Amino acid sequence: MTESSFAAAIRERREAGGELLDLAVSNPTKCGFSYDEALLAPLASPAVLQYDPQPLGLLTARQAVADYYASHGAAISPEQILITASTSESYSYLFRLLCSPGDNVLVPRPGYPLFDYLATLDDIELRNYDLLSMCDWAIDFDALERSINSHTRAIIVVSPNNPTGHNTSAADRESLLVLCERHNLALIVDEVFLDYQIDDNCSMQGGLESPNTFATLKSTVPIYVLSGVSKVAAMPQMKLGWLALSASEPYRTQALGRLEVIADTFLSVNTPAQQALPNWLHHSRQIQSQILARIRHNLHTLAEATAKCPILDSVAPEAGWNVLLRVPGMQRSDEFAISLIHQQGVGIHPGSFYGLPESGWLVASTIVQERVFKTGIQRLCSYLMQESSW
Repeated sequence: MTESSFAAAIRERREAGGELLDLAVSNPTKCGFSYDEALLAPLASPAVLQYDPQPLGLLTARQAVADYYASHGAAISPEQILITASTSESYSYLFRLLCSPGDNVLVPRPGYPLFDYLATLDDIELRNYDLLSMCDWAIDFDALERSINSHTRAIIVVSPNNPTGHNTSAADRESLLVLCERHNLALIVDEVFLDYQIDDNCSMQGGLESPNTFATLKSTVPIYVLSGVSKVAAMPQMKLGWLALSASEPYRTQALGRLEVIADTFLSVNTPAQQALPNWLHHSRQIQSQILARIRHNLHTLAEATAKCPILDSVAPEAGWNVLLRVPGMQRSDEFAISLIHQQGVGIHPGSFYGLPESGWLVASTIVQERVFKTGIQRLCSYLMQESSW
């Protein structure tokens, strides 16, 4: 319940009326993108006034998600899909399905801090496994296997990862399936940034194919793939996500039956969003193209800035909305980020928020408006040059 020092510095800056160039904002509805008014049309349909509680979600919504996966080369039927109110809710449902209180799941580090809160609320334990920065963020499988014990129920993979922006390689995917099969674990894959591949021609380490959804994999290991309109359609305010289960029988039928009971207990997904989902996914390419253009423009701006600022380096992402900034010699990224707010009016996340080491790492959003991003990075570089005595 305590306000963090970083959040306090942001609040104080705004309350004082000072300019704040927020390089951490990741809400696309606040970043100046143009949304087609056609996205609102389905919400005016008479169908949204009809309540038809379907625990797994309306068939039309599940079919729309199945079509989305078909566009990514995955044969997923509507019967394998559960509609949820968010990716967070999907995680919570899976923690309740797979775990008893005190069980654990393995999560990547660096990673998104949301997992800590969800695990606490669902009475389970998180165990971290490391992604190796010196090896293109490949999974440290030796450490991963050492983290598994008799209470481990699942491994979570975020691909593309947040905040590193890397895709899980073909080699790591195969190793994950072997590991999960050996230890009888489920694999939970968060793919919310799947559609934001920065290099259209990028290929996965360990294979020649372009990054594909984990839903294309064939395995005896149960694979739960999570996503939603928050990123796919850049509409976080609409609160609609999903999970798709790829598993052999009888596991699939039993797991979906239990998930239906969990979902039926809450019935949290609203009808208007489900009715509109086919339309939103159909138009998603329009907003995705805008966001990708913004990301690529800002990464180009960053590359130009770092070329003139030897103190600052960036780690080129393969996908997603974030970019890692590396400042060799920086002692504490949280203290630096707070100082940057006070001294330069620039907000940027310290890497420690994501489980990166306390020193040397910052995380910036690449969907920030171009002018704000450019000015913010210029101020960051200027401040680094002034304070380079560390």
